[in-house]
Amino acid sequence: MRHVNGILGATSALLLGLTAVNANAVSPLLPGERAAMVTAIAGVVSADAQWELVWADFKTADGLVPTPDGGILFAQEQSDTIRRLDAANRETIEIANTQATGAVSVDAQGRLFGVQRTCTDSARPFYQSCQLRTNVAILAPEHRVLANGFADGRMLGRVNDVMADGKGGAYFTVTGAFHVNAQGMVSVVIADADFHANGILLSRDGKQLWVTNGDRVVVFDVQPDGSTRNRRDFGLLDGDKGGDGMALDNEGRLYVTASQGVHVLAADGKHLGLIPTPRAPISLCFSGPDKQTLYVAQMGAVGPDGKPWSTPPGVRNTAMTIYRLPVLAAGFKGRPK
Repeated sequence: MRHVNGILGATSALLLGLTAVNANAVSPLLPGERAAMVTAIAGVVSADAQWELVWADFKTADGLVPTPDGGILFAQEQSDTIRRLDAANRETIEIANTQATGAVSVDAQGRLFGVQRTCTDSARPFYQSCQLRTNVAILAPEHRVLANGFADGRMLGRVNDVMADGKGGAYFTVTGAFHVNAQGMVSVVIADADFHANGILLSRDGKQLWVTNGDRVVVFDVQPDGSTRNRRDFGLLDGDKGGDGMALDNEGRLYVTASQGVHVLAADGKHLGLIPTPRAPISLCFSGPDKQTLYVAQMGAVGPDGKPWSTPPGVRNTAMTIYRLPVLAAGFKGRPK
């Protein structure tokens, strides 16, 4: 992967200059934040853990994955970039001209996969006339499109999330969930009309595939050829809505973002507790020393006037803030995420 430049984004620097670093129930809340008092979850997080604000911008940060130096990579669709935030909160552009990649995944071989959303963002001025196909692609070390349509020729639509399968292919979501193998063949995981797939993640041994669906996580058994079967509910989000991104710790616990925060599910799907967040979260990963820091990208940011950033009517608000939290658990060490 190549670095295009090594400067902190001007917007991010401005926002960090205007905001405090701690955002929990003890410190004063910043505009747009909510109280996020962390309570202990055995083996996961201690009651004295405090959220730290490390990055903010008026554009998105999605598909968080850890880097070997303890930082993170994330996709920023609106600027056509993949960005790196190191452990010291220094921001650089890792890859430019990404065709509006909106989420990324890295496999154990170091290949970077992404879902390229091209011109499908309704906040973009040319959205109404968009004719470009969206893609699931390998972005680095070399760029190669794996799929830009289904087997029947239909375009993929606005692709959402991606999970590398470790075999040169990837699972991805776009309303339903699908798999594309290393040869570019697309197969269906789930495409039911009442299923609203969002986040997608493989288990530690790669034999199970989790997909978020509203108020729950659904699991499938993965076959040697990458196909799936035996759909069933894995765990519920304790009444919360909007299940989105997922991460996995070294003990097999699953961490799931939803509207109220990060839900922690045991390896058998039992709900262990909620880690409340200062804002509504969408994506997360473990990174930092020994992968014991939880990075979470959350919706909203503080504007230069000190108020919550807002946009004119009809313009999608893509502002986001990244926070991190020290935890007791360690992220899964068998692959990047």
